[in-house]
Amino acid sequence: MSTAETRATETRATETRRGRTPGLVPVTETLRTAERRIPDADPALTAAEAVEGTGQGSTPDAADGPRRARGAFWRLLGSELGLTFRRPRNLMMLAVLASVPAVLGLALRAFGGDDSDGMGGFIQNVAGNSLMLTFVAFSFLVLLLMPVAVSVVAGDSVAGEAGGGTLRYLLAAPAGRTRLLAVKYLNAVVFAYAVTVVVALSALVTGLILFPVGPVTLLSGTTISMGEGLLRILVAVGYVGAGMAALAAVALALSTFTEVSIGAVAATLVLVIVCQVLRAFPELSAVTPYLLPTRFTSFDAVLRSPMDLSALRDGLLAFGAYIVLFCSIAWARFSGKDITS
Repeated sequence: MSTAETRATETRATETRRGRTPGLVPVTETLRTAERRIPDADPALTAAEAVEGTGQGSTPDAADGPRRARGAFWRLLGSELGLTFRRPRNLMMLAVLASVPAVLGLALRAFGGDDSDGMGGFIQNVAGNSLMLTFVAFSFLVLLLMPVAVSVVAGDSVAGEAGGGTLRYLLAAPAGRTRLLAVKYLNAVVFAYAVTVVVALSALVTGLILFPVGPVTLLSGTTISMGEGLLRILVAVGYVGAGMAALAAVALALSTFTEVSIGAVAATLVLVIVCQVLRAFPELSAVTPYLLPTRFTSFDAVLRSPMDLSALRDGLLAFGAYIVLFCSIAWARFSGKDITS
């Protein structure tokens, strides 16, 4: 036998021992295959070290699991917030809300000298106090336009995913239904406060540009400094934002009952409108304090001297009760719901 034939025979024997088929070119191992492949155990390592592949015999930290879970939660929330604030529809709603206080301020500035409509006192309060435009803007927007913006985002949170066929893919990841629902609600709360801050900033900037800057006269007739007035605006922003967060909980709960987001949004707005209609009937005065929109306008407690803390406290307690109730409904529905889309 020649030298070449001897080498060919030895090569075929070597390939057979390695599990390769003679005559075939071995396929290059991919990265994922290499990651899944268990490394060969080094005789110098212990059995535990061979399995871990660390060569140091250390065991995994017991806190790694909760730490990774928290990291996954915040990454999911960041992704959700990014999608919400990059969506053109939501940006358009924020722009519209920002334009309303500006238009309102320009109208009050242009027609401030006309007292034929009997609103001279109202216009005088705004014209004499630049910060008052923020409270006037809240009074106009908190009962309709702001609830519309919050309902669109919160009502679309679960129903939009189901309607788009992406909900089951989200649940396929090891996130859990409770964690996903918490992310959806926190995203709606952040947007609710964003809506409130946008309205407040737009009204504040417009008021400072169009009306005199100086001490603020409250509804009780007491005059306070501009710094204290800004602090009271901050309190009003926190209160109104909490009210919008309570409304977001209602929209989220309704969103878990349907796969059509417009249905959840419409149902939330119908509830708001019905509550406002019920408030107009004196015979239903016993029910009025328990209706959510009744508490929306209680932010005017900051315009009293001293500040009406009891009204703010009662409103925040009502908001908290709505949040607990409707988030519980959303969790009970979503945790036992069959996801088919």
